[in-house]
Amino acid sequence: MIEMKVMGIAIDTASGSPIIVLNDKENRKALPIWIGSAEASAIIRKMENIKVIRPMTHDLIIDVIEKTGYRVDRVEINDVEKETYYSIIYLQDENGNEVEIDSRPSDAIAIAIRAEAPIYVSVKVLADGSVSCDSEKDEAESQEFRNFIQSIKPSDFEKLLKDDKRIDQ
Repeated sequence: MIEMKVMGIAIDTASGSPIIVLNDKENRKALPIWIGSAEASAIIRKMENIKVIRPMTHDLIIDVIEKTGYRVDRVEINDVEKETYYSIIYLQDENGNEVEIDSRPSDAIAIAIRAEAPIYVSVKVLADGSVSCDSEKDEAESQEFRNFIQSIKPSDFEKLLKDDKRIDQ
């Protein structure tokens, strides 16, 4: 799992739908997820610290979680199928007991930012849906790897095999 942070909300110019954009800590990968307007509004309200008179849905959920003796430990966006993302909200009580709650990613993110809980994305989801934010660094790493591959000699593998045999004994 890779920890991500909410970079912001964008609007898909073709469909007019909101998109939440998550970035990894190094700002190398961005994961855009299309979400509903209500969820986008809830996320924006929290990000911009807009106060409301009465609790909104995600605020209410946090209240219920806390008043039942739990806290939001983390959120994981763990799967994607046919452009539908899946996530789990992990709750934890004071004894360390954990409860998993199936959730849409938009709701999970809205809850995570209210609870100041980390947001994680699986490597599979990132591989399927992320875009590069730093193509220069990606290219430099690719070139470095190509140079490394070209410099390997058969004797390097022989040394590795000998080292492995010593470790096994």
